[in-house]
Amino acid sequence: MKKVVIVSTGGTIAMVKNENGVVPYEKGNLLISEIPLLKNIGVNVELMEFSNIPSPHMTPIDMWNLSKRIDGILLDRNVIGIVVTHGTDTLEETSYLLDLTLKSDKPVVCTAAMRNIGELGTDGPRNVYSSVLTVLSPQAHEMGVMVCLNDEIHAAREVTKTYTSNVATFDSPGYGPLGIVDEDNVIFFRKSLTREKILVDKIEEKIALIKTFTGDDGNLLRYAKEIGYQGIVLEGFGRGNVPPNVADAVEELVNDGIPVVVTSRCFKGRVYPVYGYKGGGAYLRKKGAIMSEHPIGQKAKIKLMVVMGKTKNIEEIRKYFEPNISRRKIFYEG
Repeated sequence: MKKVVIVSTGGTIAMVKNENGVVPYEKGNLLISEIPLLKNIGVNVELMEFSNIPSPHMTPIDMWNLSKRIDGILLDRNVIGIVVTHGTDTLEETSYLLDLTLKSDKPVVCTAAMRNIGELGTDGPRNVYSSVLTVLSPQAHEMGVMVCLNDEIHAAREVTKTYTSNVATFDSPGYGPLGIVDEDNVIFFRKSLTREKILVDKIEEKIALIKTFTGDDGNLLRYAKEIGYQGIVLEGFGRGNVPPNVADAVEELVNDGIPVVVTSRCFKGRVYPVYGYKGGGAYLRKKGAIMSEHPIGQKAKIKLMVVMGKTKNIEEIRKYFEPNISRRKIFYEG
């Protein structure tokens, strides 16, 4: 019989509250498979536990091993697709790494909960049910890895957690959802045209994500290199601009063979080499920095981890991050 496999990793969806606060429940992942509505959907639902940890404990190697485990499960002809249950804090990172690295085009949907098992209004069971329905939708094939919470379906590349506690926390700023789940109906509005596969045999764990700030002297970037980081994602201002002292540090790192990928602290819009003043995006790119078209830093970090599993050459890396950067108009050279 055909089946959907729920791969559980832990998170609030598998936690309860005790005298120490909200903590992983020993049998929390088992409860996921006991949702009554899952017993009447016409296919078997099988639970496989990958881990039972809070999502801040998830490491890049955990994500990579999860990707390999899922690819192995999807080789089974009877498996229609997979639902991954995860904590919300790092769900956007794990889902994006899966989106980039999974070989199969079978539906994979990641979900989570903002409220734990015993909490009033817990959202976990509904999110799991909606995610299973999404996997079963004929339109879900070749949509890439999706994230489904609060009856919204988002693309892994585009989605981010926007609220610390609200059940409607996941959004895709500048893009919007791929679709919705309404009662038992899965309705897709669009397909993401920006998704890509980067199939690799390994990833590079040692990638730092550094947020610049006014008055930044660039020493955090230098220190990251000193302690062994192999690549840097630099979250700048606006279009990808940084203070002048940071520009000096970027040039030093690039000259030492360390790729520096520039993103923005803005949720929406594109990083682009517009400004030619010292620290401007055009200046940084001229000095060897790479512009990340996707502005969210944690997404660029995941992508750089994957790309550097394939190549360490800065100009080869650039090809993965700058597919649509061509215009050379620069504002203010002074």
